[in-house]
Amino acid sequence: MGYRSDLSFALYGLIAVAVDTEMIMQVGLELAGWKKMPADSAVHVKDKNISKVLIAIDVGTAELMLAQQLGCGAVIAHHPLGIASVNFYKVFDRHADFMAEHGVPKRISQQAVEKLKERVETRNHADIYDDVVGAARALGMPLVNIDQPCDEYMRQVILRAIKSGKTEFVSDIVRSISKIAEFKNAATRVQVRLGGEKNRAGHWALVVAAGTNGGYHIAKAYLQHGVSTIIYLHVD
Repeated sequence: MGYRSDLSFALYGLIAVAVDTEMIMQVGLELAGWKKMPADSAVHVKDKNISKVLIAIDVGTAELMLAQQLGCGAVIAHHPLGIASVNFYKVFDRHADFMAEHGVPKRISQQAVEKLKERVETRNHADIYDDVVGAARALGMPLVNIDQPCDEYMRQVILRAIKSGKTEFVSDIVRSISKIAEFKNAATRVQVRLGGEKNRAGHWALVVAAGTNGGYHIAKAYLQHGVSTIIYLHVD
């Protein structure tokens, strides 16, 4: 089956049969081909016999109350909540793995990753991190967030799409990614934010599923060590 069929089977399977919160997390891990739950994902409020869920990218108290009003038995969030948001910076080490695959020296990659980790950990340290999880407990609403496994599944889909097409020019890569149904049907389009579509792609790197794109220091490390085109999920 294609990736949309696989994903639909998994998600609709959650709705069609009674599952528990641990099983929900397990489905996310299996889609990514992983066995261990990363630091940016968590089962925050546990429960069993769940037959209907609300799935959202970002979840706040409003979404929890909406789920309750809709008769859902649990909420699945994507972006980190609670302790997973505090630990978010811990998954950034995967950037070093990606950079090693593309020939960036270990010393350079570690320096770039440490700067990213310090910036994000410092910012998140001041967050009121348990407000949404506390609301879920008060409402009796089971809550799970699955972040990096979903990103990894997406990375695999995008990587297959790029490799299935031409990669001579930047426009070739844009065209291949744009054929993915979720991108094709979105109101936004794949954008070239630096450089141009007519440029040769050269050595390209897909930088997705490492917590966050990495920003300036990581992009600079790639560009200074032989990578000509960097593909981010989103960029400020």
